[in-house]
Amino acid sequence: MKKNMKISVFRNQIFVLAACILLCGAAACSRGDRPADVEKETAEETEKKPASFEITDLAGTPSDYSRTENWMKIPEITHEVDTIYLYPTSYLDDSENAKPICDIDNQQMRDRARAIYENQGTVYEESTNVFAPFYRQSNIYHVADLSQGELEEYQELEQRTDIYAALDYYFEHYNEGRPFILAGHSQGSIMTKIVLGEYMQAHPEYYERMVAAYPIGFSITETFLEEHPYLKFAECADDTGVIVSWNTEGAGNKGQYNLVVEPGAISINPINWKRDDTCAGFEENLGSRILNKETGEYEIIHGVADAQVDTERGVIICTAKNVEYAPADLFGPESLHAHDYDFYYENLRENVKTRVEAYLKQNLD
Repeated sequence: MKKNMKISVFRNQIFVLAACILLCGAAACSRGDRPADVEKETAEETEKKPASFEITDLAGTPSDYSRTENWMKIPEITHEVDTIYLYPTSYLDDSENAKPICDIDNQQMRDRARAIYENQGTVYEESTNVFAPFYRQSNIYHVADLSQGELEEYQELEQRTDIYAALDYYFEHYNEGRPFILAGHSQGSIMTKIVLGEYMQAHPEYYERMVAAYPIGFSITETFLEEHPYLKFAECADDTGVIVSWNTEGAGNKGQYNLVVEPGAISINPINWKRDDTCAGFEENLGSRILNKETGEYEIIHGVADAQVDTERGVIICTAKNVEYAPADLFGPESLHAHDYDFYYENLRENVKTRVEAYLKQNLD
């Protein structure tokens, strides 16, 4: 793929985004009593269940996930539910001979992935055992000028091969029948979306144990759900077996191109867990996880971010002040892509707990 933008212009913007994600440096919808007929599986719901099939068109040779060094996280099992977390773009190499897709042992990618995990993957640790495989990633400089559709297609190369191999090994050797959550961000959420749309369809025996999926920072669209009728998007704070996703922007991104926002996108409010445009104010935010640059420690800060669903564009509008936006060439002038997790960290942590408890109550009582 030819690059249409000059690296000399694009380079600094990408490293700003990488620094934002790495450092994040910024100063119940109740289910109630449901009727018995709603609880029962209908014939229509049965028809929507995925039917298993064999995936045979994988690119290249999969990485070996029997080797523990190919896992960023293999946790001690202390919870009844697992999370499989897929990190965002951590391979940034603008050198002349850089590979378009890195090797799994690329040290730059691994170091960045570990740093990002601290401000994303940790949100799942209170309620779940978090597994995080390393996987071969696209070089941001190689895919920067692709359309959303082209990008999703490109991710079905060795990146997809690795993720499927990691999942195969996880389910065969680590899972032991526990319910699980799928989670990611950005490139990791593209991979999560691919998993939902194909791998889980091929493995209904696994999918039936999915508590929720959190592909945050890349669009889940109405068309995608129509093409995969066994999938459903979250409607409130405690529904299970659902997709929970959003992309965060400032109001100035309205009508602007954003690589991670597709036509027909859907978002749920990460503060009040509503799908409509009810605004959740700063005071409703339970806390943002922000790095204190002086101490080098993360702190929970209140009053940083609000949230409102733009139901037309399918994104979250946030009016946070004094923030660094993501590179405009890729994400538009007011994208808060790097803050999808940290702005709503405590609300997300609590929501993971809520959905896990709801799932366990429904299925293990």
